[in-house]
Amino acid sequence: MSSEDALKLALRQNRSWAQNTAKENPKLFPTLAAGQQPEILWIGCSDSRVPETTVCGLKPGDVFVHRNIANILHPGDLNAGAVIEYAVVHLKVKHIVVCGHISCGGVKAALGNEKLGLLDTWLVPLRSLRRQHLHTLKALPQAEAAKKLVEYNVLQGIKTLKENATVIDAMRDHGICLHALVYDVACGELHELSTDESSHSVKDRKEACETWPEGHVPRKDESQKSGEQAAMKH
Repeated sequence: MSSEDALKLALRQNRSWAQNTAKENPKLFPTLAAGQQPEILWIGCSDSRVPETTVCGLKPGDVFVHRNIANILHPGDLNAGAVIEYAVVHLKVKHIVVCGHISCGGVKAALGNEKLGLLDTWLVPLRSLRRQHLHTLKALPQAEAAKKLVEYNVLQGIKTLKENATVIDAMRDHGICLHALVYDVACGELHELSTDESSHSVKDRKEACETWPEGHVPRKDESQKSGEQAAMKH
């Protein structure tokens, strides 16, 4: 392994990468300089082992990204909310991915009871999921319990997205698709979780969470379209 400082190495390798990429794909950088048109919004963990563009075999400009510790989503997060709105309303992405990963440090911390300072506040949603599924998690071996909490957390992220006003509009009007993924750092593969829900759940969520401009009364076909698209695609 090189003894060169990590950042100096990164900067040196960046120059080589830029030169080689420009030779292999001369149109890439001029195209990126003109703007971005990603079709995917990726909401993932900050973990250094899960670089979304790399693990998906994609290129710069293909994925719009929001990452935080343990890929936690909650309605009051203005940072995530701004990213979601920009990606959905302005970039008009076609897919939103919530991706967790095996061997997540945040999940491991939430399964323990050690004081971690500020991180304890951030991990409250994960600890709440632990509490909700406590009996199931306690019945599993440690590694399996961690994997299960990763899955619960990703699916909770999808649920939060489905209750987001911007995403609700995009589901209804543009058929945007939501995906729950788990990345296995031990083999480099992504696995998709089912996000299916009953028509009854779709109807209840729509009634409770869908909003309209003041004075707008949704037509019956608008309401039916919303529910049908959600049931079929999400």
